[in-house]
Amino acid sequence: MIDGPLGFAPPEPREMLGWRFRDPQLLQRALTHPSYVNEHPEANVLDNQRLEFLGDAVIDFIAADWVYRSYPEFDEGRMTRLRAALVRTETLASFARQAGVAQVLRLGHGEEEAGGRGRDAILCDAFEAVIGALYLDAGVVVTRSVLEPLLGPVATSTLAEAADQDAKSRLQEWSQGELKVTPRYRVVDERGPDHAKVFVAEVVISEAAVGQGTGHSKQAAEQAAAEAAWESLVGSTLPASARRRP
Repeated sequence: MIDGPLGFAPPEPREMLGWRFRDPQLLQRALTHPSYVNEHPEANVLDNQRLEFLGDAVIDFIAADWVYRSYPEFDEGRMTRLRAALVRTETLASFARQAGVAQVLRLGHGEEEAGGRGRDAILCDAFEAVIGALYLDAGVVVTRSVLEPLLGPVATSTLAEAADQDAKSRLQEWSQGELKVTPRYRVVDERGPDHAKVFVAEVVISEAAVGQGTGHSKQAAEQAAAEAAWESLVGSTLPASARRRP
């Protein structure tokens, strides 16, 4: 049993996301953060990182398949943007909260005291691990039936807001969703007299310069750089350094 955020011990979970696990130990592992294992070596339990790895891939596949089937009129760029919104950290953390993951997640006392039970990154990882466990316990058909109903409302709100997004916002959403990295911008050159200055900016993802643009203001140059990066990255192969998570 584990101590919950209010000092009580919630029941050992066997059911989550509407599925009663045939192997409840899979679910328990999915709900075991590395901090718990580090603080309880005597418990001889495994953390959820391997299941998180699997769940991340399963969610990516199901989300991509769902977008492809649900929006046959979308080109590759629009499908990529929508999928990125569906699998981003904040989205998966919200799914974890809906499923009650936060209440039964096994954390070390240090992480608990630091507010880890409410952190998006921890909840996102735990949700990915739960999906990995569900896939192993029930297969892809059940996993798809559990995950797809969660995707629809997020897709609707994302598409409603898409028309208001500028190039920087689109690139940031994609980069955070696909790579878990936020793009950075830097001005690399200034040209011309003060009354007609031209700025050159580039966008950097994980230390790799992926786009460059010019404009008569720093903001305009950054927007142009984001647009250039978007055109070169989406649907193409990223530099190896840009694929590394921080």
